[in-house]
Amino acid sequence: MGTDADRVADAAQRVVAEHDPKSVPIPQFLGACFDAGLSWVHFPEGFGGLGLSRGLQAVADRILQGAGGPVPLGLNPMGYGMAAPTVREHAQTDDIRKLLLRPLATTEDIWCQLFSEPGAGSDLAGLATSAVLDGDTWVVNGQKVWTSLAHRARWGLLLARTDPNVPKHKGLTYFVIDMHSDGVQTRPLRQMTGHAEFNEVYMTDARIPDAFRLGAVGDGWRVAMTTLMNERSALGGSGSRRGAGTISDAVALWGSRPERQTPVLRDRLTTLWLRSEAQRLTSERSRASATVGGPGPEASVGKLVGAELNQHIYEFCMDFLGPEGILYDGYAMHDSDQDVDDWRGPIQQRFLRSRANTIEGGTSEVMRNILSERVLGLPGDLRADAGMPWKEVPRG
Repeated sequence: MGTDADRVADAAQRVVAEHDPKSVPIPQFLGACFDAGLSWVHFPEGFGGLGLSRGLQAVADRILQGAGGPVPLGLNPMGYGMAAPTVREHAQTDDIRKLLLRPLATTEDIWCQLFSEPGAGSDLAGLATSAVLDGDTWVVNGQKVWTSLAHRARWGLLLARTDPNVPKHKGLTYFVIDMHSDGVQTRPLRQMTGHAEFNEVYMTDARIPDAFRLGAVGDGWRVAMTTLMNERSALGGSGSRRGAGTISDAVALWGSRPERQTPVLRDRLTTLWLRSEAQRLTSERSRASATVGGPGPEASVGKLVGAELNQHIYEFCMDFLGPEGILYDGYAMHDSDQDVDDWRGPIQQRFLRSRANTIEGGTSEVMRNILSERVLGLPGDLRADAGMPWKEVPRG
């Protein structure tokens, strides 16, 4: 009898043999991965997994992506990185899990995350979007902002306030909202890259069936932690292969322009490659130790390091390009649904986009607070509104 790793490898090889990723449509290939339990190998059987260790996902990914398969996280980042683990753990019924997980895995249904608000960014628990129960339906009113891919999303992960009379962390409830339902309006926010992947979303008497509530009423903060820990793990992760991820852009650029190579720049690139390799190995160790459970506060290490490392890598790329680095024709406003071979665009666009890395998914300052308090056990920040009912908290 083979090991669990052998079982995963055999399943991946069968998928590749029966569904050549170079010739079949992406949804068909990813659907075969889901049916074989390879979308998230640590999920239960029948829900895209095999009930094995989370660390074995790298075994499947190396085979599937090595054969030309896509990186699903890049196609449906909020779906794979945040929605799937939250739905798997907190959906009320298996029927809801089955309804949502497979089209998420195939990327036929894109997901977004409706957490941040104009007055509740880093202080997420201070959010004001309300959800009021009307029979077996929740009526939602409020505004969300910086919602990546909301303009393409079929479903959204929504955190809303259901009880303003208790402290802010206790009055929240978590939902899955249909982004195509009446009362949901999405407006794009143009970025300095010229693209509009971020959005603001307005909900006016939007209705959500209670069956699409994740977790208990008032338990939204705990459910949100499932989402946030997985988000930070996804954002902080790097490719499973040596030299994969953002550093591959810098290495490819270096090789394409030998006339610009200097000893000083070579030393910088080598240092960045070593740091990237250290981050990759740390992420691999973290995934392997997570077994079938979800990531903990340690995921903030990868997010913190990865975000700042990405910025350093693209700063190197711009320095390497020299004057060519300012030649960017992407400032014209693009169609947010524009199909391109590589949505990340040229190096100049990736440099501009990387400036958001230390803000999105929790700022670097928030990550340092989490690590200091929850990992190192240092004293927490003073919280003047601790224990105060949300409706009594002063707001600007």
